[in-house]
Amino acid sequence: MYEFMLKGNKMEFNHTSVLLNECLDGLSIKPDGTYIDGTCGGAGHSAEIAKRLTTGMLIGIDRDPDAVKIAAERLKPYNAVVLQGNYSDMTELTHSVNVTSCDGILLDLGVSSYQLDNAERGFSYHSDAPLDMRMSKEGLSARDIVNTYSYEELSRIIFEYGEEKFSRRIADTIVKARQIKPIETTLELAEIVKDSVPAKFKREKNPCKKTFQAIRIAVNCEFEHLSKGLDDSFELLKPGGRLCVITFHSLEDRIVKQRFASFCQGCICPPDFPVCVCGQTPRGVLVNKKPIEASAAELEANKRSRSAKLRIIQKL
Repeated sequence: MYEFMLKGNKMEFNHTSVLLNECLDGLSIKPDGTYIDGTCGGAGHSAEIAKRLTTGMLIGIDRDPDAVKIAAERLKPYNAVVLQGNYSDMTELTHSVNVTSCDGILLDLGVSSYQLDNAERGFSYHSDAPLDMRMSKEGLSARDIVNTYSYEELSRIIFEYGEEKFSRRIADTIVKARQIKPIETTLELAEIVKDSVPAKFKREKNPCKKTFQAIRIAVNCEFEHLSKGLDDSFELLKPGGRLCVITFHSLEDRIVKQRFASFCQGCICPPDFPVCVCGQTPRGVLVNKKPIEASAAELEANKRSRSAKLRIIQKL
């Protein structure tokens, strides 16, 4: 994760990488290895990986054009290349630079601190900005979804992707509000959500978090990309290579946990079969049975690490 500030007319970035040492240990970096950071952002993790390479190579990938510019500048001193694209297209992207396998891959999922803190990107419910939320700055925006999706589809998205129990009330209020005028900004949507939630729940915590998360996931097709990205990443690993994935909420962590379990699964024949006929053997082994979470020191220094979970798998 990385933060930004304006100094004069220049944008400067201060980076705080989540679970940095745990990721570096988990990748078990070889100086002559090839590594991929599929969500390189401001190059916090990427730079630390690249520093540990001698004859090895780092490939950084990010869908955000702003992040690509920042990462490319920060990785100039190293044997690294930065590509714009989605990590779900990792195979095609790495093949474009003549890399067909690698020793380790890192995926740091979710929205970055820069995207959250840069109000104009439209991810935050704390600042007023156009309702956008597009990580790539292209395609369908949050404004499009909020103003054109049906009540049923909005309700489903907010319930499934945000785990919001008031999803129907929120969707109903959105539909009624947009009949009067289009919903254009983040604070307009935030007020609609607040008006839809009972008062006692608003006192406990900000009621906008789940709805904004849900719409962001829908805008960026995050779960679809995650599913394909996990498969492509595992296929790119050399035997003994490792895939490290940091998640930030239970839904994406569940996808990672289940996919890792499928990579580690052996025979799937019915238990009453006398011998195996499927021929399936485990393709990977979990490096950590339980997810690694931030230490007390990191939690104190970076509050955004509190929901982070790191899972690591090694290819057999």
